[in-house]
Amino acid sequence: MPFAHARISGPLDREGIAAFLDEAVIPLRLACVAPSGWPIVVSLWFARRDGELVCATQRSSSLVRALEHEPRCAFEVAGERPPYRGVRGRARVTIEPDEGLATLAELVGRYLGGTEGSFARWLLGRTSPEVVLRLDPVEVSSWDYSRRMRS
Repeated sequence: MPFAHARISGPLDREGIAAFLDEAVIPLRLACVAPSGWPIVVSLWFARRDGELVCATQRSSSLVRALEHEPRCAFEVAGERPPYRGVRGRARVTIEPDEGLATLAELVGRYLGGTEGSFARWLLGRTSPEVVLRLDPVEVSSWDYSRRMRS
């Protein structure tokens, strides 16, 4: 069951949230608190896997340092055009190496349609270590203003 341990609210049930996230090929906005105490927001490619959301980023990023300091985060996946609908929540993050760049390759395929283009090859050819961010949602809420915004 998608997000089996998360508290769910809003018009979408667990399966509806999972379907929305699977169909949404837009970045996830991740918010966390940096060690300085200031909040940061980062947009990341994501995929849904086994009740979690996964993202990839470089090991050396300030985002990784922030999440190592405080693994609690908030996230949102929402389009910028009407009708407005989306999913947001709170999660705990675990960080692990992206072995063989499997997660990055999955995300490149999802967002770029394959791994053969020059940008895809550049992303997959960098020598900096990549990590997987695993978001385990504890709360997930949805909203859908489609009916309200119909002309």
